[in-house]
Amino acid sequence: MGLALAFHADHLTLTQSAGADRRAALFRENLADMAERWTLGLAWSLMPSRIGGLPALWRLCFDELLAPDYALPDPERALENPPGLAGIVHDLTLPTLLAAYRRGLYPWAHIAPLKWWSPPQRSVLFFKNVHISNNLARLMRQDRYTVTFDRDFEAVIAGCAGRRQGRWHLTWITPRIMRVYAEAFDAGHAHSFEVWNEAGKLVGGGYGLASGASFTSESQFALESNASRIGMTVLNWHLDHWGFRYNDGKLIGPLWQNMGFREIPRRDFLARLAEAVRLPAKTGRWQVEADLDTVSHWQPQTGCGD
Repeated sequence: MGLALAFHADHLTLTQSAGADRRAALFRENLADMAERWTLGLAWSLMPSRIGGLPALWRLCFDELLAPDYALPDPERALENPPGLAGIVHDLTLPTLLAAYRRGLYPWAHIAPLKWWSPPQRSVLFFKNVHISNNLARLMRQDRYTVTFDRDFEAVIAGCAGRRQGRWHLTWITPRIMRVYAEAFDAGHAHSFEVWNEAGKLVGGGYGLASGASFTSESQFALESNASRIGMTVLNWHLDHWGFRYNDGKLIGPLWQNMGFREIPRRDFLARLAEAVRLPAKTGRWQVEADLDTVSHWQPQTGCGD
């Protein structure tokens, strides 16, 4: 018995060490990539549509330098320009991250300083508004892909931070961000979906964070056409099935609009969030409970949204 327990303990230690080494290798940014991110991040902030928000940002940074405020900011007092800037992130530990999400804040920045955001309009999917195109439904019925949850969080977040074909490599998913969301995954708060092709290759995925019955989608990637749409549709089916109130997409975009997300005012979102975080959370590792054929026929008729 003693030898068996010792062998199990040694095996567990080796497994944990290998996992830590893999995570460290994936959550890494070399100097060239960092220099590229800073160069593109500065260029992005100086674009005509964004340069007007720089004075307010500089003023906020100066005030924080004189008197750092480590408390989470009030999401309803976020700036109008840049829209939704609420404060500077001083503490990005897991407890602070979870508390921020319960208040409707999230961290985001291409380059330092990392900032808290609470946009004036929030992109939200109420599940009765889900849209599955005919082409996507047909693809899901062809048995070309398999979707899993929480099988390879590290590869998914690294994929979300990776390069996109035909686009400048400018990401906000830095090693610092990767590490804290990986901590949230270890604690059962963050979750990933993975999309595998017929050859068993990871060709799409995404991740997000759950707070009670609120889920916030952070990022996704696809190496094959529509792979991330398939995974996100499977995720939304399960969120609805498990009693989540909505999927918070943070900011609207063409992909979100095509799937049924819509914008609601910040005050409306915060009221719904306050209700959702009081509901029981689905913790631990998630498992897929429906095949792609079932999800492809999903026609939600009810929901908590308007």
